[in-house]
Amino acid sequence: MSETSALSSTPAHPRRDGVLRFFHGPMDCGKSTLALQMNYNHGRQGRRGLVLTKHDRSGGAKVTSRIGLGLDAIEVDDDLDLVELVMARDGVDYLICDEACFYTVAQIEQLADLVDGQGVDVYAFGLASDFRSRMFPAAQRLFELADEVSRLQVEVLCWCGREGRMNARVVDGVMARTGEQVVIGDTDGSQVHYRVLCRRHYRTGDIDAAHEARRLSPTPS
Repeated sequence: MSETSALSSTPAHPRRDGVLRFFHGPMDCGKSTLALQMNYNHGRQGRRGLVLTKHDRSGGAKVTSRIGLGLDAIEVDDDLDLVELVMARDGVDYLICDEACFYTVAQIEQLADLVDGQGVDVYAFGLASDFRSRMFPAAQRLFELADEVSRLQVEVLCWCGREGRMNARVVDGVMARTGEQVVIGDTDGSQVHYRVLCRRHYRTGDIDAAHEARRLSPTPS
């Protein structure tokens, strides 16, 4: 016999399985914007969620987007146990995990534990690879464990007009090939910043020298 009452159109559902989804793409492709939109959509339906981040461009415990949206979030430091975080709260339905590429591999395992053991939906967002075009360890583990992996389709262009696929680190106007894997920066043109390049110009190291020269030259008074 169905558990749906003849007087109600709402069935009594058993706890469903959770899902682990990973959304990835280069800088400027709208990952944080989508994270904020998904949190809004789930919240509107009465679902209870937590928003997490690590190394947001704002420098604080926030999820911010380049189009001006933002929301306070829980900062994920390396020692934070995500299972304990969720279990300490009542009835968490979903997690929004921005900048998940910077989490530890152990924390990605914890996200999978929450999906499989507690039915929590996890939506992770982040870069796949670093400025050397090497995969972040956490991103690699998400590729291996996620139920669904989606490359965001918002087109990001290289300076030449081709599709931008690679994240290049620029230091004093020169593309860096070595250095620490994680150096926080944005695409805003500061001394250490990032450019999204097509594969061809990433491999040749051509970041549009004329553009960089204009950026570094003094502004006429």
